[in-house]
Amino acid sequence: MQLHLNEAELGGILFAMPLGLLLTLPATGLLLSKHSSRRIMFFGSLFFAVMLACIGFANNVWQLVAVLFSFGVSRNLFNISTNAQAVAVQALYDKSIMANFHGIWSMAGFAGAACGYFMVYYNIGTMYHLLGVSLILVIFTLLFIKGTIYEAPVPQPQKKLFTLPDKSLIIFSLICFASMACENTMYDWSSIYFYKVVHVPRSTATGGFVVYMIAMTLGRFVGDAGVNRFGIKSVLRTSGILIFCGLMTSVLLPYTMLVMIGFVLVGLGVSCIVPMVFQMAGRSTTMSSGTALASISSIGYLGFLVVPPFIGFIAQAAGLQLSFGLIALLGALVVVLVYNISDGNS
Repeated sequence: MQLHLNEAELGGILFAMPLGLLLTLPATGLLLSKHSSRRIMFFGSLFFAVMLACIGFANNVWQLVAVLFSFGVSRNLFNISTNAQAVAVQALYDKSIMANFHGIWSMAGFAGAACGYFMVYYNIGTMYHLLGVSLILVIFTLLFIKGTIYEAPVPQPQKKLFTLPDKSLIIFSLICFASMACENTMYDWSSIYFYKVVHVPRSTATGGFVVYMIAMTLGRFVGDAGVNRFGIKSVLRTSGILIFCGLMTSVLLPYTMLVMIGFVLVGLGVSCIVPMVFQMAGRSTTMSSGTALASISSIGYLGFLVVPPFIGFIAQAAGLQLSFGLIALLGALVVVLVYNISDGNS
């Protein structure tokens, strides 16, 4: 990297992005109670593209910190408003289509990884790489914004910057917390688990992460069919069971093929929880869909950002297998919480 940062310095600087995301979640909820999600999504998309391009132009550490913080803010605006739009589109259909939106997001992740590999292989500079992607994002935004839905904002009776989920959404928030904690644990630790616990060569340790990502992506594309046939609560219960069984298999039977199977189960389990929770939360009668999603995300992202670092502390003290065993309990928690969702909310 052009700033010549070591791993510790880079890790500290990268924390600016999730900090920007978390600190502005309440403000995003407030904005979505005053403006259409379509307008916030349009602004957020352009803001996101500009900040992405700016990363490549940062010439010193403080510029990079400021840009990454702003990038987290833009990602938050873009992400929450886009999910609010997805909820609005879902309302036009009698059948579930929400998981497919998240499946497309997963496919975009694979496309981004392929693009990054291409840029590195042909030694294309970060500045030009990010600027090119940003220009493509701006073009896509301008082309497709006309096809989005105008969703009238629902003013909130209490105009506070930070809005906790109402009682009917607390359960959804906790389910989202558990799922996001499991998801990011797999992002950060699945390859390390393969290397340190299963003892596969370092060169093939990423295989665990790859099978997890493939399973999660496929799960999102078949999840709507499961919801349409069995209902959201059944899919959520099954998802929690899959997470628990997959992680416990990996903990109790740390052999290559069995851990692979376990990670596949976890990927399938995690795949549909967040889109289904967002779909249910979007039906809230006390909040606009955007405000409800922002409130839930405030708690859910804590699981995404806070839990994986604790895995390292626990692993250092008692081993990585115990850490994964504790994360498996979050799958069981999902099952318990789903039993407490009233039928009216599902």
